Amino acid sequence: QVQLVESGGGSVQAGGTLRLSCEASQNFYGWMAWFRQAPGKEREGVAAMFDNGDTRYSDFAKGRLTISRDNAKHSLYLQMNSLKPEDTGVYYCAYKPSYSGRPLEAAAYNYWGQGTQVTVSS
Repeated sequence: QVQLVESGGGSVQAGGTLRLSCEASQNFYGWMAWFRQAPGKEREGVAAMFDNGDTRYSDFAKGRLTISRDNAKHSLYLQMNSLKPEDTGVYYCAYKPSYSGRPLEAAAYNYWGQGTQVTVSS
């Protein structure tokens, strides 16, 4: 059973930056991804990265949010720049040990972290 623990959330003003981290309890091979969920909205994919470096981004993330991973440290990161109030929500780390399925579709993932809150004020 893979356990994922997110950290790095917080409160910032619009235009600010945050770096989220997700540490896994073991080596991971497959897709790792970040999702987010705003109050009253469905969970949506932010960015995903396969272990060969292949990445996917949602349109709202392109140019501002950058996903990276360090397989040696069993960790996934999300660098968030130029944050906007609409980026507010709980951010989740997710993992699936396969290449199949859509990388930014929540239903495709087997393992989830507990989430970390990101709040961006205007």
